[in-house]
Amino acid sequence: MSLDYAVLSNRNHFTIFRYSDYVIRFKAPYSLERYTEVKQWENGYLVVMAKYSHKEESEEEYIDLIPILEKLYILPEEFLRPIKEVKIEND
Repeated sequence: MSLDYAVLSNRNHFTIFRYSDYVIRFKAPYSLERYTEVKQWENGYLVVMAKYSHKEESEEEYIDLIPILEKLYILPEEFLRPIKEVKIEND
C-alpha cells in the first residue's frame, strides 16, 4: 500500500480503515451494504456516500476518526499527517 493513501471498506457489520500496517475496525450500521464514494477527506474527518439495504440510492455519511484513534491510544496528528487521500475498496 502506498504511504499517502488509506483504504475504507466494510465487512460483517464493521467499517474497516486501513493505512500502512494498521487495520482499524469499528461497528457499522447493520444495513450498510457498501461505501460508494469518498467526497471529502480532511485530517481524520470523512464525508462518504454509503449504500444501505433499505434505500435505493446512496446517502451522505460522516466518519470522524479522531475519537476512534484516541480510544486506541494512537496519536491522531502523527497517524493522520501522511494520509493525503482515502480510497474505497469493495469486495
